[in-house]
Amino acid sequence: RISSVHVAELDSCRAYRTLVMDASELAGLSAEELMAKKDSIEAEIKAHQETLELQGGVGMRGALVDAEGFPRADIDVFAVRSARNKIICLRNDHEAVMVLIERKLHEIHAEARRKKSESGEEVGVAGGGASRQEAAPKGFVRVDSVLEGSPAATAGLREGDLVLEFGSVHTSNFSGLSNIATVVQHSQERAVRVVVWRRGSRVTLSLTPQKWQGRGLLGCNIVPA
Repeated sequence: RISSVHVAELDSCRAYRTLVMDASELAGLSAEELMAKKDSIEAEIKAHQETLELQGGVGMRGALVDAEGFPRADIDVFAVRSARNKIICLRNDHEAVMVLIERKLHEIHAEARRKKSESGEEVGVAGGGASRQEAAPKGFVRVDSVLEGSPAATAGLREGDLVLEFGSVHTSNFSGLSNIATVVQHSQERAVRVVVWRRGSRVTLSLTPQKWQGRGLLGCNIVPA
C-alpha cells in the first residue's frame, strides 16, 4: 500500500507540472502574468501547509508512524503525504517562476534605460539626480511601484527607493529576486527590517508581509538595481 501511495503522489506531481509549469507556456508570459502565477503558487503552498497544521501540526518532517512502526491513527497519513509532496513540487515551481520573473524584470529595466538614454533623459531626479546616483551606496533592487493601502505603502516604501537591506538579504549575499521571495515567505505576519536609500540618505523601515485586499504579501513591485 505504501508504495502505491508513493507512486500516486509522484504521478500527481508530474500531472501538476505538466499542466501548470509547461516551460514553453511560461516563457511566453509577461512579467505581470508571471507575478500572478507566483501568487497562485504561493496561495497553493499556504493551503497545503494549513492541511499539515490541521493534522496535528505534523509539518514536513513529523513522524507518520507510531512507536511500534504502525501508521499513526491520530492523523490522515495519506493527506499528510499528499500535502507534503505537493508542497515540494510547488516550491520547485515557485523557484522556476522566480527565475523567469527576474529575467523579465531585467529585460524591462534594461529597455527603460535604453529608451531614456536614446531620448537624452537623465536618470534620476532633476537638479542633482545624477550626482546623487554616484554618491548613493550600492543597492541590489529598486522599488518600481507601490500600491495604495498595501503592506509596502503602510511601511513607508516609496517608488524609486533603492533597497540596501531586506531582512537578511544585503548587497554582498544577494543573488536574485528569489532571495527576497524566500524572506517574505518565511516572514508572514512578522516585521522585516528594510533599509533603503532615498534622496541622499538612509531610511530604515519595518515591513510586515501579510495578506491584504490586493495580490501578494507586499503590494509593491521591485526591479534589479
